[in-house]
Amino acid sequence: MLSLMPGRSRAQDVRDYYASLPAPVRRRLRELRSVILSVAPDADETISYRIPAFKRGGRILVYCAGWKEHTSLYPLTAGMKQACAADLERFETSKGTIRFPNERPLPVAVVKRLVKARLRELDRVTKSAGAVRV
Repeated sequence: MLSLMPGRSRAQDVRDYYASLPAPVRRRLRELRSVILSVAPDADETISYRIPAFKRGGRILVYCAGWKEHTSLYPLTAGMKQACAADLERFETSKGTIRFPNERPLPVAVVKRLVKARLRELDRVTKSAGAVRV
């Protein structure tokens, strides 16, 4: 992934993204970041599509973004939807996004389940790719 600005580090881009947010949104997104890293401590944080992203094994694990009314987690894949269907009924979702309203507590357990489901997907892809190699 390329940095937003030539000559800048990914870490600086991530810091700048967080710094650009209003304080309440920044705190909320940092909370989401902490939950993601609690499940995937080996994930690398970067900026992709101008929002924070977490990579594992060279592949995107999840993206997250802070907005005025909600905090978003992307992608919401078919595997994540299937693994967490009951949890997702309580939240606004779109084709590939789940939105957590900022006025409600972050559903830490739900986020953990979603990230674990995504990790399982990435592990399956990695194992499948390894099995195909000759």
